Amino acid sequence: MSSKSDYKLVTLDTLNRYKEKNEKFTCLTAYESTMASVISKAGVDIILVGDSLGMVVQGHDSTLPVTMDQLVYHLECVVNGNNGSHIMADMPFMSYATDDLGLENAKRLMQAGANSVKIEGGEWISKMAKALSDRGIPVCAHMGLTPQTINRLGGHRVQGRDPSQKEKIINEAMSLEKAGAAMLLLECVPDELAKEVTKELKIPVIGIGAGVHTDGQIMVVHDMLGISCLDNPPKFVKNFMEESSSIKNAIENYVKEVKNLKFPSDEYTFK
Repeated sequence: MSSKSDYKLVTLDTLNRYKEKNEKFTCLTAYESTMASVISKAGVDIILVGDSLGMVVQGHDSTLPVTMDQLVYHLECVVNGNNGSHIMADMPFMSYATDDLGLENAKRLMQAGANSVKIEGGEWISKMAKALSDRGIPVCAHMGLTPQTINRLGGHRVQGRDPSQKEKIINEAMSLEKAGAAMLLLECVPDELAKEVTKELKIPVIGIGAGVHTDGQIMVVHDMLGISCLDNPPKFVKNFMEESSSIKNAIENYVKEVKNLKFPSDEYTFK
């Protein structure tokens, strides 16, 4: 029987080496210990304890109702089941509305076992990214379609198709890297924009609905297992259970397809 010590820890250095060698890495969400154990043993590099739990676990129609206490609880569950994956935790809606609040809540997540935190936004989160980075807290900046601002965006729409919006995303991504962000996540953007951002940045870039050119890929685990909470899953969602014999096999196939550049194919990509 394997123990946690048998699994090699995935660190920021690991992810940076992947980028340097042009090797793809994988990410999946998890919200409890058993799934976290299966995901990490299947070789997934990053587990995101996402505020998507508001939709897939709690049954809300957005991520907005998720609280810090709830996120910390699910994070602790994931930590207990993890076997070497890097654990990233979402900062919930309004949990970093002020500098002091953001620092306190990031501290809670790190003390609960997170290896990094994810915050949504463009250049306006640069100050928070720098404050956290200066205090030794690795930050993943989430750009493109940002679910916490879904009411302002007017729905789930592809971001960065307009030339001015494209230029803004590139410039803000570079600003966030300069501010100290350790990673960037791009959601729901055209693949050429994601390719350009990934090339410009020295830090690892993770994509969801951003094409095959990003350094890593992430999916909501329920989506890739074919049990999406949405009646009409987004274009970028692939059901890996359709060609797999088990949940474990589906996750292993996801890892293989990402690393072999088979996923996401054009079918799951915005042009």
